[in-house]
Amino acid sequence: MSEAQGVLAAVIQTNSGNDRVHNLMRAEQLLEEAATAGAKLLVLPENFSFFGADEKEKLAHQEDPQHGPSLRMVQAFAQRHGAWVVAGSIPTDVGESQRVANSSFVVNDQGQVVARYDKIHLFDVTLNGGEGYRESDMIRAGSQPVVVDSPFGRIGLSICYDLRFPELYRALTDAGAEIFTVPAAFTLTTGQVHWELLLRARAVENFCHLLAPNQWGRHPGNRKTYGSSMIVEPWGSVVARVADGEGYALAPLDPARVARCRSQIPCLQHRVLSF
Repeated sequence: MSEAQGVLAAVIQTNSGNDRVHNLMRAEQLLEEAATAGAKLLVLPENFSFFGADEKEKLAHQEDPQHGPSLRMVQAFAQRHGAWVVAGSIPTDVGESQRVANSSFVVNDQGQVVARYDKIHLFDVTLNGGEGYRESDMIRAGSQPVVVDSPFGRIGLSICYDLRFPELYRALTDAGAEIFTVPAAFTLTTGQVHWELLLRARAVENFCHLLAPNQWGRHPGNRKTYGSSMIVEPWGSVVARVADGEGYALAPLDPARVARCRSQIPCLQHRVLSF
């Protein structure tokens, strides 16, 4: 693929559990398959290396934010293939006995970490039927939006529940983002009704490419995730999607598409309210 055509991007869909060795082996297999198909920008889902029965299990599987096994695997892959990887999210040590961060790392084509984002919005909800989640019990929230330069455009980072907060994506856009990454473990219950709706909204209201890899299937503790990982282009169309099961989806990112959309409807220049 030529530079003029843009990068071929991939979203990776996994069914991670509480066996980190197996999870990393499977994630690496899927990354290899996508890279063999030509992908040079690859995004893994939230909790790709460890998905426990509850948030407490993350304490026992927290990783060094510089030298952990999950990050090492991604760095070695990126260097081997000359590809950029957004390492979905990893539970990372923050120096507290009872909390970890939920961190997304960007690794460049030399295997170097060039950005880290800690999930800002934590999933503390109770759904119908008693299905409940309390991420804040064990996760320390981040506080800063993160945008990083890449050869493919500026990438704005987010994780899962962040998707429900449009002000974050507007802040990323204001910082120059042209591509959003949304690694997720979106629940089956909410995913069926809100996943695609929210992804397409965040893409089109900012006229950005959006890469959203999700977890899929059953996980420890009878947790269920929705899957349907997808790539959305700036006009709001879904251009690639993973069916049920583990796998990946590919789509080229047109480097001129963002500018064309923003010039056609210059709503970002027409903003009146700011907060």
